[in-house]
Amino acid sequence: MTIEATTHPQVTRAFTLDSLPSAVRVLAVTARPGQESADLGGPLYAFRRSGASLSLLCLTLGETAAQSTGFTRIEAARPWEIQMAASILGISQVSVASYRDGRLHRYRTSELTGRIQHAISKYSADLMLVVAPETGDIGDAAVARATTSAALLAGVPLAARTRPGVSGAWTVDLGAEAEVARAIQKSAAAAHATQSEALPEMISRVDQLGSMETMRWLVSPARVPGQRIMPG
Repeated sequence: MTIEATTHPQVTRAFTLDSLPSAVRVLAVTARPGQESADLGGPLYAFRRSGASLSLLCLTLGETAAQSTGFTRIEAARPWEIQMAASILGISQVSVASYRDGRLHRYRTSELTGRIQHAISKYSADLMLVVAPETGDIGDAAVARATTSAALLAGVPLAARTRPGVSGAWTVDLGAEAEVARAIQKSAAAAHATQSEALPEMISRVDQLGSMETMRWLVSPARVPGQRIMPG
């Protein structure tokens, strides 16, 4: 599925751009709905404010997640939730695949890689973003593996959002934009109504981040011909 939303490339760059990789079209790849907000919301905000257009490939419907009361078919609700969250984050195009949630690690890496390659081509991505394997679960590790393979084949740098202290990581300081960035991130997360019971914990984690986001390369520009070397 594809959604359209308005982005604003001509904006004031109020955060530290020296630590933000250069990109025109950023493609985020996630294992399940909600990660685009809870995990990648900060970096996606920074890229959008730098003038990049954003697209998203979510590989599952997130059907195995615990859901708040009042919902019956979570697999039907979550794709609509991700559309609403994406519009809040300024993501212009979204694709949701139907791989089995909780079983991404059981698919062949080549199969997931092919699906991601299709998205790279469709959205003409020149930089990709994922959750780092050391910060997520086994499904996130499978996504990172397949996205790394696809990025290498396509010749596109791949950055991962990670935790402080990881070897090779660098930080992006949202600076004066931090309060707005976090408010947007929380609003996007709240769009996932089936996960409302988990929202307070997510908000607490985001508040602890303050203005900082930590990233590292899975495929650095140095490994991509013609790319300018950036942080890390």
